[in-house]
Amino acid sequence: MFKNTEKSSSEPANASSPNEDDARDPHGGRGPESLTLPDLVAGSGTLDRLVETARDYAKQAASENTLKAYAKDWAHFARWCRLKGAESMPPSPEMIGLYLADLAAPTNGSPALSVSTIDRRLSGLAWNYAQRGFTLDRKNRHIATVLAGIKRRHARPPVQKEAILPEDILAMVASLPFDLRGLRDRAILLLGYAGGLRRSEIVSLDVGKDDTLDSGGWIEILEDGALLTLNAKTGWREVEIGRGSSSQTCPVHALEQWLHFAKIDFGPVFVRATRDGKNALKARLSDKHVARLIKQTVLDAGLRSELTEKERLALFSGHSLRAGLASSADVDERFVQKHLGHASAEMTRRYQRRRDRFRVNLTKAAGL
Repeated sequence: MFKNTEKSSSEPANASSPNEDDARDPHGGRGPESLTLPDLVAGSGTLDRLVETARDYAKQAASENTLKAYAKDWAHFARWCRLKGAESMPPSPEMIGLYLADLAAPTNGSPALSVSTIDRRLSGLAWNYAQRGFTLDRKNRHIATVLAGIKRRHARPPVQKEAILPEDILAMVASLPFDLRGLRDRAILLLGYAGGLRRSEIVSLDVGKDDTLDSGGWIEILEDGALLTLNAKTGWREVEIGRGSSSQTCPVHALEQWLHFAKIDFGPVFVRATRDGKNALKARLSDKHVARLIKQTVLDAGLRSELTEKERLALFSGHSLRAGLASSADVDERFVQKHLGHASAEMTRRYQRRRDRFRVNLTKAAGL
């Protein structure tokens, strides 16, 4: 089902059409690279270096995946405008309202998009217009009322991915070989599960602080466990991963084994391996590897075998690790919230798949 290929996160994406209104550039050709000195200021070596520094910081304003999504949003909207004989700039609330309506009820036979995807598309347009010096007023009646109508008519409860439970993760880990690649993938699954980590957080880890420019955090292995310092969506946070009850299921032991046999003491923690699985390479793994790994081990472990292969693959994703930890850890909710780095308890509850259902019976408490 899945080819045994590993891609570095630095590999270029497939080239796209040059006529997509600068869509190949995540910033639409008007992002950080457009940051320049004011026309009335004479350039100098110092100022030019500051411009480059400002551009580097601007590139860090959003994640790579977010920028790619925004680029696709703009490419789709620009093409839609051309087909309708309209201009994409400056922003026209009337045309954007029609665009949203066409996404919800396509006139060309394409499948309708979900409300959440339409909302994301609108955010992508707002971001792209901001990079071009325009402001998109989402509260304009031509946009707001259409979007409100779409949500009222088409909104559905969010489709959540299945949580990976303790017996599931053990079966998935047991399906892995014991070569170098197997040691790495075992550490990825156990660390991601015990840490409740996003797949991007897993692959962005470095061995030490400031090892690489693209680091998203680093690890410190202590006697009682591993301390992860992460640059997450909500800011810097620490994640404590305690040692497990046995070496076969301990995420810290799995991490130590991988680092030892891969001879990694600097740079990215999780890197590619040679085809024969005997040597570690220098290239950092892409977060897509985590998604592929989860789906492949779900199949190999025989999880949800009563379903078809297609249904089983659709049930699980990288978020299944976070949902599994949140659903399985029988501790006070505030500890789970802190561990996952959620700003609110409500967000944490979304990850706790059925954990607290009927734990409190208000019907009986009310005397019925």
